[in-house]
Amino acid sequence: MGPAIIDRLELENIQGLVLDSNYQMNIEDAYNISQCNTVIFVDASIDAEEPFSFYKIKPASEITFTTHTMAPESVIALCKDLYDKDMEAYVMAIKGYEWEFTEGLTPGAADNFNKAYSFLLNKIEDLLK
Repeated sequence: MGPAIIDRLELENIQGLVLDSNYQMNIEDAYNISQCNTVIFVDASIDAEEPFSFYKIKPASEITFTTHTMAPESVIALCKDLYDKDMEAYVMAIKGYEWEFTEGLTPGAADNFNKAYSFLLNKIEDLLK
């Protein structure tokens, strides 16, 4: 759902908003994120509350990663360690229901997506003030 949120936000042309979409976060993302004052990580989640959860995160006390992915807390910890950059960081986890590779969203996930998008658009406007 993260890439779908980015695609929709690109249509808004919001001044001052930098968008990036990856299948998985990795070490290289730390540099891009270090250029920002606030970052919001968005993705689908099996564990999220319905319709979504939104919460502030802090840098991880220990930076961990696999060869394929990093947690958002590790990415912002890497920003602090490598670039001496502190930032506000948030995670938006949108409740998903089915995880097979298919086109489109289930009706419940589509409803959650729309609610999350409306919330996120308002949050972005507040953060950019």
